Amino acid sequence: MIITLCGSTKFKKEFEYWNMVLTLSGHLVFSCSFFGHKDKIDPPRNYKATLDVVHFKKIDLSDIIFVIDTDGYIGESTEREIEYASINGKPIFYASNERRINRLLDEERTEWVKSIYDKEKDV
Repeated sequence: MIITLCGSTKFKKEFEYWNMVLTLSGHLVFSCSFFGHKDKIDPPRNYKATLDVVHFKKIDLSDIIFVIDTDGYIGESTEREIEYASINGKPIFYASNERRINRLLDEERTEWVKSIYDKEKDV
């Protein structure tokens, strides 16, 4: 399955985690090209417009979108992406809906990735 990750770029670690989990589960994953909020990078307006257009093209090529809604947060850009995906008939999965996303995941590989991220928290 082809999956586009959507969510606030302030959740860089979560993007990296879900990219790894979904990729190891056998999916082709599109993600963000950089993390402006987390890395405190504010691109010029025309660059941001290009990034938005490219992200919508990723959604067009995807079978589903996967929304990283950490702590229930969904910003304006993510809301637009969800609306765009919905209008274009793309199923929408939310990271917070564990029951629904489990069918996308390889349980053993997900546990392995979790162990890596748990070790990072201990450092």
